[in-house]
Amino acid sequence: MERLAINELLKWKNKQYRKPLIIEGARQVGKTWLVKEFARQNYKQLAYVNFEEMKILQNLFEQDFSIPRILTAIGAATNVTCTEGETLIFLDEIQAAPHAVTSLKYFAENAPGYHVIAAGSLLGIELHQGESFPVGKVEFLSLYPMNFIEFVMAMGEKNLAQLLQTKDWNMITMFAPKFQELLKYYYYVGGMPEAVLSFSQNRDWKEVRTIQKDILNSYQRDMSKHAPSEIIPRITDLWKSLPAQLSKENRKFIYGVVREGARAREYELALQWLLDAGLIYKVYNVKAPRLPLASYEDRAAFKIFVLDVGLLGAMSNLKAATIVAGNSIFTEFKGALTEQYVLQQLILRYEPYYYAKTNSTQEIDFLLQDEEDEIVPLEVKAETNVKAKSLRQFVADNQSKKAYRISMNDYLQEDWVTNVPLYAVNGLEFYSIQN
Repeated sequence: MERLAINELLKWKNKQYRKPLIIEGARQVGKTWLVKEFARQNYKQLAYVNFEEMKILQNLFEQDFSIPRILTAIGAATNVTCTEGETLIFLDEIQAAPHAVTSLKYFAENAPGYHVIAAGSLLGIELHQGESFPVGKVEFLSLYPMNFIEFVMAMGEKNLAQLLQTKDWNMITMFAPKFQELLKYYYYVGGMPEAVLSFSQNRDWKEVRTIQKDILNSYQRDMSKHAPSEIIPRITDLWKSLPAQLSKENRKFIYGVVREGARAREYELALQWLLDAGLIYKVYNVKAPRLPLASYEDRAAFKIFVLDVGLLGAMSNLKAATIVAGNSIFTEFKGALTEQYVLQQLILRYEPYYYAKTNSTQEIDFLLQDEEDEIVPLEVKAETNVKAKSLRQFVADNQSKKAYRISMNDYLQEDWVTNVPLYAVNGLEFYSIQN
């Protein structure tokens, strides 16, 4: 399989002023595989430390942050002599070693020639519990489940994946039936690497669902193991409510769907725990479509999406038979899978918002702020019936220079809107490492 985030790791490696890199992401999105593959391609050797497995090193940072001492210990544990520029030092499950994150500051200040990457599945949660954080001394890369183009490549269709990135719409339209078939598969399989690998090798729907259920069970175990005991029941209730939240006509998150009579203050910590674990995405409404969008977000109105469309299908007990039933998979659960899919492609590049006009039925599924500081409205349609009253009104009210309708229709440039096929929504080249 291929992960295009490896291109960002290569940019990081070649920087003149490089800082240690922290890779964030939910459990089982492929962080460990990505870094090991990157090391195989670009370094003479890899010093791999998994702090959950190498318990002898968990107290390595309790004494002090002497880099020579730390390197000696890593060398002894991995049987690798760490050499500047030639060895990639990979500190995996870094949350299991107290003060390991703090040590990255000393690598940055005292040993910048060493290439250091850290990763941890529950890193966000651990850092929220008071770990001293090396502000300004590290870089970040968020890793998500495989997006659609990575999935297409994993299915052995690398040429089709490359075609999607050319934006040669005439040629792309010629292969629309093939892209639509692959998109159906992606809705069911999703982007969790283990599920994708299994499907690419065996084309076994049942095996895919078993893998997805195992992943969901592992997340439940994480909730029980790592969350504060007093909020575990609320985390579980909230997590289980997500398919119902997304299958509503109005996908705004409603606490009453979690439990009748529930209030925001009862579930705020549970919601934050799921966010920190990388298991959900939170998309805020904006009070007004003005720049910058972040300044207008309505903290009380938001949608919650699951980290992966395939896992959402597993949580909803979506049947594999839906895949072969025409295009019905795109409209299942009132189009919830389609909106989830689009969000999953956008999240690589943007911080999406949505807009629901007060005292009106007008709603825009996603608002983006692009590199040119333009507000870009997107309306998502799960069918070929693409009447877009809300989008047209939004464009008229705000004199929008760009507007997109994402649907099952082919690419079409109209005077006020551009229709983009569902299978062509992606942002693969836009991973970004942040200081």
